[in-house]
Amino acid sequence: MRALRITLIVVVILGGLFVAADRIAVYMAESKAADKIKSSQSLTTTPNVSIKGFPFLTQVVGKELDEVDVNVDGLTTDAGDGRSVRVTELDAQLHNVRISGNFSSASADRATGSAHISYADLSQAAGPGITVAHDPSGTNKVKITGSLLGLSLTAHSQVTIVNGNTIRLHAESIPGGSIPQWEDKVREKADMERKIEGLPTGMRLEKVETSKDGIDVSVAGNNVQLTG
Repeated sequence: MRALRITLIVVVILGGLFVAADRIAVYMAESKAADKIKSSQSLTTTPNVSIKGFPFLTQVVGKELDEVDVNVDGLTTDAGDGRSVRVTELDAQLHNVRISGNFSSASADRATGSAHISYADLSQAAGPGITVAHDPSGTNKVKITGSLLGLSLTAHSQVTIVNGNTIRLHAESIPGGSIPQWEDKVREKADMERKIEGLPTGMRLEKVETSKDGIDVSVAGNNVQLTG
């Protein structure tokens, strides 16, 4: 009985040490992966990386992780025309992530996630004097307000996804005006396309929904490249 008790104690201690070593390894891997993703995707902030599944060390030996969650706050991307657009938050869940030694490269079989862009950040991306706000009059619509040639204007725009990487705002109708080429001038202010750069390679914008707080975008992809 004494020998059995000693054996059980040793097993418990070794098990505890294994768990501790496994968690330390996870922490170090998450930190290294975050740095690699920041560098490879040219991000201005370091993402939060969470590696799921236990034990981690056996996943490393098999060079495949069950799930890796990535969160990026305040992602600033090039929107074209010398402007940028700030993505308030990007969350991605990556499944079946294949890794090489030392996380020099990593890719996921599939990924899903979401991104949020506030109206304040979208207004800033629209340009000086333009305000983008929630429009409760329809599905996936926003209200554009501003001024043109000293006149106040308001347009109701539909929000859509273009080419899997661009958010488009297009006014359904233009407020009347007698100025020549008035509609073209208004559309220069009200219509816009803002490309979202900085997503992991292989991820696409899939669906957009407007809310009181901003625009929510669903993202998805296959064979997503995280690093390398």
